[in-house]
Amino acid sequence: MKKVSLVLLSLFILAGIASGQRLHIGVFGGLAAYSGDLTDKIYPKKVTNGAIGLTANYELTDNIMLRAGYTYAVVGGADRYSSKEGLRARNLSFETSISEFSLLGEYYLLNLYDHRISPYVFAGLAIYHFNPYAYDSSTKVFLKPLSTEGQGLPGYADREPYGLTQAAIPFGAGVKFAVTDKLHLGLELGIRKLFTDYLDDVSTDYADPADLLAGRGQLAVDMSYRGDELGNPVYPAKGAQRGSSKNKDNYYFTGLHLTYRLGGGSSGGSGLFGGGRKGSKNGINCPVNVY
Repeated sequence: MKKVSLVLLSLFILAGIASGQRLHIGVFGGLAAYSGDLTDKIYPKKVTNGAIGLTANYELTDNIMLRAGYTYAVVGGADRYSSKEGLRARNLSFETSISEFSLLGEYYLLNLYDHRISPYVFAGLAIYHFNPYAYDSSTKVFLKPLSTEGQGLPGYADREPYGLTQAAIPFGAGVKFAVTDKLHLGLELGIRKLFTDYLDDVSTDYADPADLLAGRGQLAVDMSYRGDELGNPVYPAKGAQRGSSKNKDNYYFTGLHLTYRLGGGSSGGSGLFGGGRKGSKNGINCPVNVY
């Protein structure tokens, strides 16, 4: 309950400083997927999931919006869906839920009070929480405590345990349609640049199974290499490639963002950077131009 209260407070803190006509509330819904060592496709059919979110948006000007949002999604990947035989033989998989709070700046190429449609771009900062897991038969197993690549074990000083709450850089673009002066609907793609390669718990080389057994137990050995489940029983040698750390993991969303502007029609207001709030340029609550 404390976390939920903090999220709601963060989302709507702008309401206390914004004039009613510059504050928009919104909902986001769409698809979520990830890019990393356990997938080689964009929006892989078998492991693409949904994403939902809430936003609070404040107009700095008619073309610039400040947006705070909370998004929840589940992403995952699995070797069994790979097009590469060597990866299918490795037989690793993962899923993780993602809880993300973001603060973005949006820039609209056209003023939606003069035009019905406008492309827009956005970028900002996000804090997200993840916790990768896989299934051993029907049992859900969280992977970080197992140190599947030797993270935190003696003899693996170069592999520190990864944090489950981290920063990311969200950026993307979309097209927004002014249904009315108050109601706007956007179609957007957002990508999160991450600073970890362990979203999927796969990054570097195999650890020695004897080290895993001594440090974390048999389950760590079983979950770090799963080719034996497909008839490939020989555990790879210590130092054999398990993943690639050259490129960090990332996750991304595609979906619809619906916002509603609070407040009355076309009453004035100074705004953060000066200038009256127009409501609409033609005196009624809909855009003037189609293009």
